[in-house]
Amino acid sequence: MTKRTSVLILCILLLVGVAAGWVYSRFSGGDPTDNAGGKTTADFPQTDVDVFAAMDNKVVLTTDEVKGRNSWILWTAGNEQFWDRMARESYGLVDLLKTIDTRKRPTRFHDAGMVNEPGFAKADAPDENGLWLDRRVDAAPTGLDESVYGKSSGVVGLRLYPNPEFDATARAAWNADKFYKDSDYYLDPKLVRPYRVGMTCGFCHVAPNPVNPPTDPESPRWENLASLIGNQYLREGAAFAFGVKKGSTDKNGSYVPGNFLAEMLAAQPPGTSDTSRIATDHMNNPNTINEIFNVAGRLEVATDEKISGGALNLSGGGGDIRKVPHILKDGSDSIGVRGATIRVFVNIGLFHQQWLTCHNALIGLTPQKPFEISKAQKNSVYWRATEERLPNLVSFFLRSTPMLLRDSPGGEKYIKPDAVKRGRAVFAQNCAECHSSKQPPGSIDPGSTEGEKWFVEAAQKPDFEKGNFFSSERRYPITRIKTNAARAMGTNATGGHVWDNFSSQTYKDQASPGEVLAYNPMDESTPLRIAVPRGGQGYYRPPSLVSLWSSAPFFHNNSLGKFTGDPSVAGRMAAFNDACEKLLWPEKRLGKDSIWRTANRSFLEIERGVLPDVLKPFCEKIEDPESKATRNVLRIGPIPAGTPINLLANLDPDFKDLLKLIPKLKITLLRVSFEKMDDDAARDLFRKELLKDLIEANKCPDLIEDRGHEFGSELGDDEKRDLIEYLRTL
Repeated sequence: MTKRTSVLILCILLLVGVAAGWVYSRFSGGDPTDNAGGKTTADFPQTDVDVFAAMDNKVVLTTDEVKGRNSWILWTAGNEQFWDRMARESYGLVDLLKTIDTRKRPTRFHDAGMVNEPGFAKADAPDENGLWLDRRVDAAPTGLDESVYGKSSGVVGLRLYPNPEFDATARAAWNADKFYKDSDYYLDPKLVRPYRVGMTCGFCHVAPNPVNPPTDPESPRWENLASLIGNQYLREGAAFAFGVKKGSTDKNGSYVPGNFLAEMLAAQPPGTSDTSRIATDHMNNPNTINEIFNVAGRLEVATDEKISGGALNLSGGGGDIRKVPHILKDGSDSIGVRGATIRVFVNIGLFHQQWLTCHNALIGLTPQKPFEISKAQKNSVYWRATEERLPNLVSFFLRSTPMLLRDSPGGEKYIKPDAVKRGRAVFAQNCAECHSSKQPPGSIDPGSTEGEKWFVEAAQKPDFEKGNFFSSERRYPITRIKTNAARAMGTNATGGHVWDNFSSQTYKDQASPGEVLAYNPMDESTPLRIAVPRGGQGYYRPPSLVSLWSSAPFFHNNSLGKFTGDPSVAGRMAAFNDACEKLLWPEKRLGKDSIWRTANRSFLEIERGVLPDVLKPFCEKIEDPESKATRNVLRIGPIPAGTPINLLANLDPDFKDLLKLIPKLKITLLRVSFEKMDDDAARDLFRKELLKDLIEANKCPDLIEDRGHEFGSELGDDEKRDLIEYLRTL
């Protein structure tokens, strides 16, 4: 046992190096191209068929706006190629054909937050290829070209395409039963699947309509869905990572530890997405999926920023000084709405042929380089076809309007007019400086006494809420906001990194805001001091408060307040009330209990099918708790239950730090196994032997998730309650 474990630990560096080099070499070298199989942009026309007329409160759209909504919900931009590649080359983590398994349909929303597409039902038998796919029960919409948009999968935002590589040879090798049960079979990178699955923006952004919620969230109608609300119920782990196995109990009743990644994903709050998980910045920093409301009001407070380098190449973007909104939480995607929009498509696989040469997608040990817009324009048909769609997408965004509580079924009973009136004044005095797009004229400092007077007068006007984006769109230092710093410390948009072409020079030139003071697990009486480098990091923009009643929990990481999982008006109000209580009464927060920790003992697991031959003999066989099939995996650990997840997930893979850390990690893991320590003893050992080194090698050891933003906590209780009454009406 000791010898075997020792060999496994010694294999860590070899494994990481081999895997990193293997994946990176497959995607790098030269200028990649994607000619879409010899097609041109003319082969990907936009459609004005109003497929989703019942959505979005039946808003009447112009022809161009219809085209924009269709692109948002139907257009995959060729990324079905990317997701097929990930199914074959993601170390057994992702396979969207497993995600859309129809046997999961009855509980998809509850289990994963995915939205079942109306007009489909659970299939009672597999299709002609042996795959379990949803069955269409309503007539398919007419006028959609399947060569452009694929077929509906039964999950909103996931589209099915025939796999052009599924020829006679591939068909002869195909075995659907093994695809679902045999990891050595389905992890073979040479396996050709019958279909490819593409992803649209709607997968993360379409969600239950707050003012017309479904009676049964598992069976919505189109009128029960909104296309720009942002899916605050989505669970990324359940939706994507089918191959990340949780711990289970074996036939003898003994607990079999699962994958550390499963623990990490299980701790991730619903409704958040870590868009840096693939464009890796070596930090676990999931953030809320953006709702898109009142874009016109947002643009009114957009700030002038200097644009330079590759960002200047985006068509329709303007000159080197542009008024740009700050759409991401850290304000990094600062080159305009078009640039921010097309970056979403890149992040889900548009022109992945270039994107995957810019960074090591899954491990990240190789230096990043920018995804160059000019090369995408030159070498990708799908990029150019997507760029042609941007004006209509923006037109559709501009039609987005708030979802108001008073317009929801029974919403009026939650509104207290007298308290709302008093709360408006409290808001003007304490919140509007950061959370209003209606700001004083340039001669008045919003934070001054004169500015406060201006807000009080403006808030009493009947049109104050009309068109107000309820955010100033300015960037504020994390040292002032004091919420968890992980998202603000992301590096992907800094100079020379993967999103370099999608951030402004103004962002890149930002000075350091200083040091973040964070909870210190080594000495709770002395805070950790986390230095923030200059160059873009260390800032957040204020979130919009539009439709705040519908979007709790709060903060950029959805960590403030309870998650109800209930999209009804009553469910949303329960989440809103709890989050507001904790916002304004910080003593009610979880504090140290909000630290994301492993719930169970776990191992880092890597499936045998993706390992080089030299490491396969060190795998062990365990039973899959779902399929009961046997899995062969390489396991590194054990990691005790209760371990702060981000102590490991945020490690900076600097070689010097790893060289120092790995030997200690090796010795500690050996002791846990050899001495058969329980989790309490293992945690004590980790604390004594590893904690200091883990913190020193950590890019952002800020562990408490629900801290900060205590503005308003000094108000009296009655003022706080009046403020809450006002906030629920926005």
